Amino acid sequence: MSRIGKKAVPVPAGVTATIDGGTLSVKGPKGTLAMPLVPDIAYAVEGGSISVQPANDSKTARAFWGMQRTLVANLVTGVTDGFTKTLEITGVGYRAAVQGKNLKLQLGYSHDVDYPIPEGIAIKTPDATTVEITGADKQQVGQVAAEIRRWRKPEPYKGKGIKYRGEYIFRKEGKKK
Repeated sequence: MSRIGKKAVPVPAGVTATIDGGTLSVKGPKGTLAMPLVPDIAYAVEGGSISVQPANDSKTARAFWGMQRTLVANLVTGVTDGFTKTLEITGVGYRAAVQGKNLKLQLGYSHDVDYPIPEGIAIKTPDATTVEITGADKQQVGQVAAEIRRWRKPEPYKGKGIKYRGEYIFRKEGKKK
């Protein structure tokens, strides 16, 4: 039995959830999100909540149960509050700025990196070394953050690079004379 899957996902006021065809659509103040339904799982929208149960007693149904409930909860959270990832840039001369529909990164290369901001994502730079990525889709926010981080991962000797806020970088001592 899945401890996570047993709990129904509460749908707050102002959010509507509908099941049509093979998709679950959730509409709220931050937009509309949809996800395809898995045939081994039974979904039900009733009384201000969405319940997820295994449709049969197969191993795949039990394996997907808790994950599908979490994906449904992420849809509801996304259209109500949204998701945010914060990146911190460390290094001399490393900086970021939003210019129109692009994120301009200076990361020690001979050229500036221009990252086009995808649809459904908002990027803010409160200061030159902080990048805040917000959006309704948790997967898309994480993917954009990972793509930006990939340009200059944090290195263990000086700690230079792009890291997630709260991420610990294991530091190494370096050469000795």
